[in-house]
Formats: sequence, structure tokens, C-alpha cells
Amino acid sequence: MKVAVDAQLAVGTGTGIGEYVTGMMAALRAAGVEIAPLAMPRLDPWRFDRRVLWDQIGLPVSALRSGADLLHCASGTMPLWSPLPVVTTVHDVAWLRVQRHARCYARLYFGRFALARYRRARRLIADSLFSAAELRALVGERLPISVVYPGVADDLAALRREDGDGRTILAVGTVEPRKNLELLVRVLPPLPEVRLIAVGPLTPYARRCRELARELGVDDRLELRGYVAREELLRLYARCTVAAVPSRYEGFGYPAAQALCAGVPLVAARASSLPEIVGDDAPLLSPDDPGAWAALLREIIRDPAEWNRRAAAVRERAIRRFGWAASAAALRAVYEDALGGRQ
Repeated sequence: MKVAVDAQLAVGTGTGIGEYVTGMMAALRAAGVEIAPLAMPRLDPWRFDRRVLWDQIGLPVSALRSGADLLHCASGTMPLWSPLPVVTTVHDVAWLRVQRHARCYARLYFGRFALARYRRARRLIADSLFSAAELRALVGERLPISVVYPGVADDLAALRREDGDGRTILAVGTVEPRKNLELLVRVLPPLPEVRLIAVGPLTPYARRCRELARELGVDDRLELRGYVAREELLRLYARCTVAAVPSRYEGFGYPAAQALCAGVPLVAARASSLPEIVGDDAPLLSPDDPGAWAALLREIIRDPAEWNRRAAAVRERAIRRFGWAASAAALRAVYEDALGGRQ
């Protein structure tokens, strides 16, 4: 079996999808699947016109030349035409649920246009039961959808925690409205010794967070660092006091799974896929209650040793749930099913 993988979003500034694609290809190779990564490094995947050019022309042409048996569209979009049978990973349907602030052409392309393409895939993969349910509600119950959790990278699973400053809240992910970073800005006034570090690509929403921080008089304790190198991300996970994921909408919630696998104390929102991913391994709070977040974060900061002990106690279970080996085995089964089935 040879599988061509759309690896364009692993080019340049990688986000959650880039992490997914990179880890997935390595794990599949280890599982004995021949992989043909498809990408054009000179084509910026974060410019809308370049993304469409890749999806609709570059990807199918590259797939045709790859000699593969199957094309895995791993970034949530599909070409109008493919020379190969297609398996598509749908990470979420946020463009149809919570991205109303985005430009109309982007909402159309990543929303309704993508949804119409999904009906032509041999198999669909969702990152969580939550995302599978969202997808079925939009495309119909009859489409074959498999739930396969993405894996967490080995460097996070092997991370050694260090003594930090005892006052750092870490938020990982693109700074956009659905990630709800504003909530964490609002917890800073009642926690005068605490600082908030947010890492991930910035969008215009970052301006709103900065303005709110100035209004609340905490702008000196908010750090929006943008995209950081892998080494810096690992250092921040190793030294932070607590990781916080206040998102209103996540198809999977990579930062929550990463924190669990890294043995980092975690607080997450009781919203979308996060209760499924976190389970009973960390506290879940309303994404609309900054008072409750402030109270719990105060507890964690006052007794970091106890919360580190709790995080360490659930770490191995998280690593088993979100290991790439299990994910690759499930993906291989989906590929085999797609090649043996009919559209």
C-alpha cells in the first residue's frame, strides 16, 4: 500500500494540523505504510489564494505523479477532482459553526464547498466523537466516518517537568475568537502575581485581547508571543505552572492532549470535544465563568506540587490514549477499508 498525503500545512509555520500531518506520516511509516508526502514548499499555505491553488491544482497533479494507491487529504480540504480514491480527515466544522467573523469567501470555501466535497470521499476520518457527530449532522448519517484520535508527539510524552516561576499560565493555539483567550485575560486582575503566556499564530483577535488587558490594567502580564520554535514550546510546557484551554469550540483540542501527555496541570473548558478528550483527568469549567477559572487557578498556583502530582498520576493513561502507534494502526485499517470498498 502506498498512500499520498497532503502535507502542505506542514510547510512553514506549523499549527495543530501541521503537527498532525508530521506525526501521522512518521507513525504510518513505522507501521509499514509507504508514504508519499505531497507539498510545494515555495507555496505559502496561509495565503487563501495559494491554498486554493494547491488544493485544486497542485494536490491532484502531485497525486497523479505520486504512483500512490490512495490520497489522504489530511488538512480538511479536498480537490474537485482526484486521480486517486480519497480519504479525508475532517478536523472540525468550525467554519460552519463559529467562524462568522471570517471573510465570506473563506467561510464558503472551508465551509459549504468543503462539505460538498466530503460526500465524494471513500472514507472520512474525524478527530473525535464530537466532530463525527457534528459532521454527520451536516452531511448525513449514511457517510462512512471513522473516529481516530490524533497522536501526541514523543517529545511531549517524554518531557521532563522543571521548576518554573510558579506563576505562569500557558495557552497554546492560534489566537482567534473561538479559542476564548479573553477569558484568561479576565482572570489576571484577581491573580496579581500571575502572568499569561499565549503561543500560536496571531489573528486580528489578538488586538482585542491586548485592548482588554490594557483596560483591566494587566497588559504587563500578558505575553502574546506568536508562533514559537519547537524547542521553546517544549521549554514552556516544561516550566509553566498550568496549561489552560478555555476554547469554546475544538474538534479535538491538541493543547489539552499535549498537556496531559506532558504531565502538565491542566484546566479546560467544558465545551465541544474537550470533555471527551480530557475526561476525568483534569478539571473542566464553563468557558463563560472567569470567576470559577480564577478561583481554581489560584488553588493550583498556591499548591503546584499537589497539582503536579495529580498530572503525573494520569500521564501514562493519556500517553496510551493519544499515542501515535495506536493512531497509525487505526488509520491503516481505514486505508485498507477504503481500498477494498466502493464509492
